[in-house]
Amino acid sequence: MKVAVIGYPNVGKSSLVNRLSESREAVVHERPGVTRDRHELPAEWNGRRFSLIDTGGMDLADDDALASSIRDQARAALSDAEVALLVVDAKAGLRPGDHDLAEVLRRGDVPVVVAANKIDAGAEMPYAAEFHALGLGDPMPVSAAQGLGTGDLLDRLVDLLPEDEPEPPDRPVRLAVIGRPNVGKSSLVNRILGEERVIVSEVAGTTRDAIDLPLEVDGRRLVLIDTAGLRRQAKVQESVEYFTTLRSRRAAERADVAVVVCDATDGVTAQDQRVAELAMQSGCATVLVLNKWDAQEDLDLEHERAKVGSKLRLRPRVLTASARTGRGVTRLLTEAIVLADRSANRIPTPELNRFVADVVAQRQPPQRHGHRLRLLYMAQIGERPPRFAISVNARNRLTRDYAYFVENRLRERYRLQGVPVIIDFVEKRDRRDAA
Repeated sequence: MKVAVIGYPNVGKSSLVNRLSESREAVVHERPGVTRDRHELPAEWNGRRFSLIDTGGMDLADDDALASSIRDQARAALSDAEVALLVVDAKAGLRPGDHDLAEVLRRGDVPVVVAANKIDAGAEMPYAAEFHALGLGDPMPVSAAQGLGTGDLLDRLVDLLPEDEPEPPDRPVRLAVIGRPNVGKSSLVNRILGEERVIVSEVAGTTRDAIDLPLEVDGRRLVLIDTAGLRRQAKVQESVEYFTTLRSRRAAERADVAVVVCDATDGVTAQDQRVAELAMQSGCATVLVLNKWDAQEDLDLEHERAKVGSKLRLRPRVLTASARTGRGVTRLLTEAIVLADRSANRIPTPELNRFVADVVAQRQPPQRHGHRLRLLYMAQIGERPPRFAISVNARNRLTRDYAYFVENRLRERYRLQGVPVIIDFVEKRDRRDAA
């Protein structure tokens, strides 16, 4: 169940969405036009779960190309929703832009609730009465900043929503699409979805929110998370860029797989590698994709793969794709789903102990003061990311080099390249150990 939140620019839609969803996911800034794509956030009220679709400010009189794209996104949100929430600025009063939006909503086929926002005190309640002129029923006075009237607003929205549908039993795979600004992330997302779902512009930084986009691939439920471009910290000068960077990091933290998009005309840059490291540190599996592959002329793919393998400990795969032509996109999705499954898999304990025996046979553990480290037992204790515990006789005999050797052999045996792996070496005295 979805509620599309629309309104004229800078009426406080994102602030109200944050208040109603009890989150800070929607980017809020005093500058108008910060929200550009449509952005779904989960909400719950009195046991009813639904999504709020935050949209960019709609000015029907603005003929700018970006404004037109924002309007298209808002209209798409309306077509996907069961209820529309029109947010107006009660302190600014009724404006021509509000009338234009009300006319669009009256021609639609979904119920509409008018929220007269920025009423921060009881004495300001009469400001809402002016918006009866929109012809959309009784306007509801609310304050996104203070929370005034939001409970009554949620009651009205929930009453208008149809009955809940049962949730599908399978867990969707969450793919975060991250990378430097203007490498083609949103174009790639649109190609995957088969529609202009997010705004694409030659202007770097068009995407500012992390946007959840559900889809299905060969019967598997996926959620694509399109994110704002990541810049080096020295370049994050505006508060808007700071918060979008923060949300991109958080998107990686809640994803199963991070798709790090690189520009094939540049190759895998040092900043691309830093983005990949960020994703790996967040605990999600990672794959790099060289987008715009159709535009590059002489890039040595094997050299790029060798560079990534030598620099990044998780050794993620490097694939190629073209958002413009669609080449390689299906393969990229397949690889991402496989990585998610491997990150969620559990390896049987007997198999892991056979692995330990093979590792020891391949390379003897180190010794200290004449006494050798023994690997006694191995078991998997977690997933997403996979976590293992290896019992050893004396942890102080373990060297970093041997720990990396075990980790690398584990990746090779179970095809965990690009998947974060945690190995805990737990000391347990062996009766055969005289030390």
